[in-house]
Amino acid sequence: MSMSGKIKPLMPIAEAVAADPVACQVAGLCWRLSSGGKLEVLLVTSRDTGRWILPKGWPIKGLDAANSALREAFEEAGVDGRVASAEIGRFPYVKVMGEDRGFPCEVAVFPIEVRRLRDVFPECDQRRRKWFPIEKAAQKVDEPELAELLLSFTPGRG
Repeated sequence: MSMSGKIKPLMPIAEAVAADPVACQVAGLCWRLSSGGKLEVLLVTSRDTGRWILPKGWPIKGLDAANSALREAFEEAGVDGRVASAEIGRFPYVKVMGEDRGFPCEVAVFPIEVRRLRDVFPECDQRRRKWFPIEKAAQKVDEPELAELLLSFTPGRG
């Protein structure tokens, strides 16, 4: 989905949930293998509600989608890593803008193998981050399609 078209005006949340996506964001599925060889995913809290999410944001001018996702992962979670060039899937969500308004978005997800986490990063005072086993991460996120994407993720794909 292109960002070149205009985004529809804000709409009540219930309408936005039922509407077709009008904008596309990018996200990083930041992963590692624990010392026991188990797959773990890094989630961050959203700034507004504190719910657990993948680091995500708008595509960045001058960067392709994968590298935009990598930049978001650094800004929101302090991730240094290697991003795959191909997305592994998409999920819909409503970008809330104000108390009861929003618009429907679709998020393209790119896997990022985390090499290290920085202690200081642009949003370190605005978010929490935490590693979860993949099954637990799927339980923590609100979007059912994202939970399915997490459960189907296999490192090395993408």
